[in-house]
Amino acid sequence: MATAHLKTPIGILELKGTSQGVTSVYFVDPSEVASEENPSELHEATSQLMEYFEGKRSHFQLKLSLEGTNFQKKVWQQLQQIPFGKTVSYQQIANQLGDPKVIRAAASANGKNPISIIVPCHRVIGSDGSLTGYAGGLHRKKWLLEHESPVKQGSLF
Repeated sequence: MATAHLKTPIGILELKGTSQGVTSVYFVDPSEVASEENPSELHEATSQLMEYFEGKRSHFQLKLSLEGTNFQKKVWQQLQQIPFGKTVSYQQIANQLGDPKVIRAAASANGKNPISIIVPCHRVIGSDGSLTGYAGGLHRKKWLLEHESPVKQGSLF
């Protein structure tokens, strides 16, 4: 398993993967970063993530190697269908899966997404439009949604 770290405007991302694809992308504490190596298996992933944070990429084209239950994989596939700059609710995800009653299970699967940003779990919000849980922290979710917003807020001061 290859590991790389990427410094972003909102923290350090740790990427893991093999020749089969990216297996995880998580925010980590800077003290957990052991090396600055960028293995060949992760060159394309780190490059595309850098472009994303620079505002030059809105869609990822990477091989992913997602490990999870069949239900989790269905939820993660739904997440990948959410367009850049858009959000959906947990209820909408459950409805898209064909059963409005699986909202809690869909929310749980969303929270277990191993590949942050690339599989955009940050684009899922509460039915009332509120920011809800994000493994990387709500401050990062807010930043990511603002980064992707088609309407940029200007500063008054």
